Amino acid sequence: MTDPASVSAVRRREVIDALRRGTVPQSGLDLFAVGLDRFAAALEDDLATVTRGGAAFHAVRGDYGSGKTFFARWLAERAKRAGLATAEVQISETETPLHRLETVYRRLTERLATATHQPSALRAVVDSWFYTLEEEVLDGSEIDEDDEEALADAVDTLMERRLADVARTTPAFAAALRGYRRAVTAGDGATSEALIAWLGGQKSVAASARRAAGVRGDLDHFAALGFLQGLLTVLRDCGHPGLLLVLDETETLQRVRGDVREKGLNALRQLLDEIDAGRFPGLFLVITGTPAFYDGQQGVQRLPPLAQRLATDFTTDARFDSPRAVQLRLPGFDLPRLGELGRKARDLYRGVARHPERVTARVDDAYVGELATAVTGGLGGNVGIAPRVFLRKLVADVLDRVDEFEDFDPRKHYQLTISGGELTDTERNAAADRADDIELDLQ
Repeated sequence: MTDPASVSAVRRREVIDALRRGTVPQSGLDLFAVGLDRFAAALEDDLATVTRGGAAFHAVRGDYGSGKTFFARWLAERAKRAGLATAEVQISETETPLHRLETVYRRLTERLATATHQPSALRAVVDSWFYTLEEEVLDGSEIDEDDEEALADAVDTLMERRLADVARTTPAFAAALRGYRRAVTAGDGATSEALIAWLGGQKSVAASARRAAGVRGDLDHFAALGFLQGLLTVLRDCGHPGLLLVLDETETLQRVRGDVREKGLNALRQLLDEIDAGRFPGLFLVITGTPAFYDGQQGVQRLPPLAQRLATDFTTDARFDSPRAVQLRLPGFDLPRLGELGRKARDLYRGVARHPERVTARVDDAYVGELATAVTGGLGGNVGIAPRVFLRKLVADVLDRVDEFEDFDPRKHYQLTISGGELTDTERNAAADRADDIELDLQ
């Protein structure tokens, strides 16, 4: 866990500004990773395995509000620090159905990110790969870098060698890369953009661009895994030893038609089998779902081969759960953890405050706990959905005022009000049985 004292002022401000707006910070989630320390060592081992050319898989298990998405993004930050690329894909009945792997791959490339590039990083990764190949050719031969034709031929030869395994099953991936490089070299921006889109699984790419590369049609379900294999090869060669792929909200499979559900479950089983067979060196796959998805007859249990692969014993006390198990059970968010989250935010705030001593004195641990209880009460007692509102109130309504006004005492001058207009749909539903404006006395 990162020590707040070691966090730079710039990073503190970025995090605090995001909390003030009620949004998830783009980075720095490790500063708020309450209750996740127990998983850190085992996951670092998984990341090390992936960087060495192995593969890893976990199924994250937790009720709504337990922090599955936060866990995935926290892990993504650690993965980026290890040099991996990351992609988070929300499984959806209409937008991203699991049984259509070509759609999953398309969303993957749209969400592809690295430590230096935000989504979509696909073009940056491909450009970096070609640059790496050129440097390797120039370092290992006597080709003059000004001899563009000879350099292009040598790079093509090296590219074919690197993509040999992929080309045996998915020759179109290598063909599109060749066509993209030719278009870039010729200054044909339209064709290069179209071919990057096609490599990313996008539909309706111009026929002229596809003809230029010698590829046909759109990516289909059967070629998607080959494209994933090719992407992993490209990532590895340009300095990213692997990819963390998160398939979030897989429990949506429970709500689809029976035959579609079975196709989706079978697609997941196929993906796991391919990982076990060694087809995807450098892939760290994480799925998230509710206990009902893993244990219920409308979920994983509907496909016995998949259920066997994901089977994990949760009959013992949760404190004895192994962080190396296939399924990882997230602890439920409770008031003590919410209070801990608030104390972490306050301690970070002190690093950017004009009057840190005043912040410490007037927003003490007891007050943070009282505010956590009050916000949770305003959201129907649902602790799991309280963190966003709680942190926003703590920063914008309390800490900012304590720092700005010498005589402001939150216990005397602040009364918590939660307005329906500042809530998300989920938060609003939790507070539906209360008045539109909730006033809770903290004095």
